[in-house]
Amino acid sequence: MVFSYAAAAQVTIQSTPTIVMPTPKPATALVGSNSLYCAGFIQTAPINTENRIIGANDESDKYQFSQNDFLIINMGSKKGVNVGDVFAVVRPRGQVKSHWSDKGPLGAYVQEVGAIEIVKVGNDVSAARIKTSCDPFMIGDLVQLTTERTSPEASKRPVMDRFLEPSGKSQGRIMMSRDGAEMLTRDYIVYVDLGAQDHVANGDRLTIFRKLGAGNLNRNWGHEAFSARDYGFESDEYHGGTFSNKAGRKKGQYATGREVSTNRAKEGRPIGLRKVVGEGVVLNVREKTATVVITRTTTEIHTGDWVEVQ
Repeated sequence: MVFSYAAAAQVTIQSTPTIVMPTPKPATALVGSNSLYCAGFIQTAPINTENRIIGANDESDKYQFSQNDFLIINMGSKKGVNVGDVFAVVRPRGQVKSHWSDKGPLGAYVQEVGAIEIVKVGNDVSAARIKTSCDPFMIGDLVQLTTERTSPEASKRPVMDRFLEPSGKSQGRIMMSRDGAEMLTRDYIVYVDLGAQDHVANGDRLTIFRKLGAGNLNRNWGHEAFSARDYGFESDEYHGGTFSNKAGRKKGQYATGREVSTNRAKEGRPIGLRKVVGEGVVLNVREKTATVVITRTTTEIHTGDWVEVQ
């Protein structure tokens, strides 16, 4: 399943390319083929742009194509293509650099569009039917070989530990999700800045967490407490003075010190306290990044949350 490039730019296929997309999820599989083959990835290695979709049977009627539409690709018998061959179709979307990551440029985000099956072969071009459509196909999308991917096995897990201690292994951040969502939950596909360079492997489980007290979109909570000098809480007839029982906490054994706010109360506590918000499993590893499916949550997850290898 490897292309070999000769000096004359002729390409031959050493073995029949295969791709499994999508089939029902086996009982023991953690995710189905849609999550395996439609998840996309971020890679730093160059993308092979030689082979692509150059036309469509119905291109006079529309720009986007889906399941069972017929396409024309610039690959024929000269490149070893045969009827029945199945290829993946991908679409590079641009370079990724996230302020959630300190790794700098992370590579190009490559959207996995689906798969095509060859129905007729010419010398230089072939006709193909869209076998599986993850997203609408477009003329210019790239045709690629892909290896068969295997889902991690589903297993019975203990109740999720909301107070799981750090493992001491590699940590990274959730940079983005497949569909651009920022508030995430179970079964969402996300991309993290942990990859092969961080010794991450397919099937690794990740703890998703954030700093304790962080992660709330609404930060305008108003006043935490009222000053002891505030008034208006008592009746005109029976009030006993200017003291308000809405007053904040005070420092000192006799409550004669400064007011104690929640922020002041947090001073001096151990660094690194965290809130566990979920768990994910690695599906696809590239050089600096990995594609992850969220498998469990304790609350909403969002881009910017931390991940740690368990």
